[in-house]
Amino acid sequence: MLELIDVSASYHLAPVVQGVAMRIETGETVALIGPNGAGKSTLLGALSGTVPHRQGQALLDGVDLMQLESHEIVALGVVQVPEGRHVFAPMSVQDNLLLGSVALRQRSRALQQRFDAVYALFPRLAERRQQLAGTLSGGEQQMVAIGRAMMSNPRVLLLDEPFLGLAPMVVEEIRHALNSLRAEGLTMILVEQKLDIALPFTSRTHVMIKGQLALVQSSEELMNSPDLGQLYFQLSQPIP
Repeated sequence: MLELIDVSASYHLAPVVQGVAMRIETGETVALIGPNGAGKSTLLGALSGTVPHRQGQALLDGVDLMQLESHEIVALGVVQVPEGRHVFAPMSVQDNLLLGSVALRQRSRALQQRFDAVYALFPRLAERRQQLAGTLSGGEQQMVAIGRAMMSNPRVLLLDEPFLGLAPMVVEEIRHALNSLRAEGLTMILVEQKLDIALPFTSRTHVMIKGQLALVQSSEELMNSPDLGQLYFQLSQPIP
């Protein structure tokens, strides 16, 4: 179970995220939505330790992530898939995946098991394991980014816009893979702009506005809400 208590975060002096409280049960998949600039990515960065200024508590089974460095957070099982994929273009697919398995480097059997799991999740990567990551399509690079995160065998996966800019067929392929992970009990927080993707995939939705949580609701109830169209319009507008 992951519980956020009064979490605030910023890159500089001005706060981006302020006083966020959230509770995610083990095995739950939740959505984090809101307009551009609402603080969604910053909140994920606070949980993964990649945002420099963090306050409050983020308790994973009682351990406060806010007191740990990013590599310690990964070792604890919280891993982020960043927006924009950020694969290492001059390196092969397999070497990109290997970078996600630092904790397993001295355990060859466990390492091979993680490779097998990732290649089963994304068979296309198995076919391209020796191909340079920079020569892959955008969708394949996103598979590499997710696969790299899965190499650490995470307990909590933080997904920042994983479907951004992808063709519909690739979206379905990646969504199918994430559904498999959800069925296995992996806890996930999904940042996503497209409500038609985020709501059916998650159990609860958290709406962020100007760095704060403005609404927490069942994704199913929100999907069937007569106000969904208006909400979608509001979320598509950048924060002034």
